[in-house]
Amino acid sequence: MSDQDSIFFRNFSLLLGALVLLTIILALVGISMQNKLVANVQGEADRTSIQESIKPIAAVNTDPNAVTEAAPVVLAAAFDGSLDGEMIYNNVCSACHTTGAGGAPKLIATEWDDRIAQGEETLLLHAIEGYMGENGLMPAKGGRMDLTDEQVQVTVLYMTDNLE
Repeated sequence: MSDQDSIFFRNFSLLLGALVLLTIILALVGISMQNKLVANVQGEADRTSIQESIKPIAAVNTDPNAVTEAAPVVLAAAFDGSLDGEMIYNNVCSACHTTGAGGAPKLIATEWDDRIAQGEETLLLHAIEGYMGENGLMPAKGGRMDLTDEQVQVTVLYMTDNLE
């Protein structure tokens, strides 16, 4: 074996030994720190405050016999309940009905002929409840569940009255 090889092995052995020693020291320091932290948490912590801070915000009632009174959910109508079809169209519907996104018909009469032929009730039902057809999809209330059925109705009427 040459001198260079023996120098390399000696240096490598020293480096390896130093790394093993460093690992042992860090492990001992970590164990010591953990013991101190655990002692502090167990000695000083108020378990009730910990339980209070980590408790779930809701629970599922699986008892079929339980009677609970739920507060009625009151949703605020979009746009303060306005029945201005043009304003609702411009703020909600135009995003898809001016670009044709998702297969939405633009305000062009030929694109609406098949839809109008199904009748006004079907057209309103699809606008309110949503619809997925061969040519695209209509999310319920245009994705704005805070719109009332009346707001959707006046907006659909605005759209059908303003076809080009």
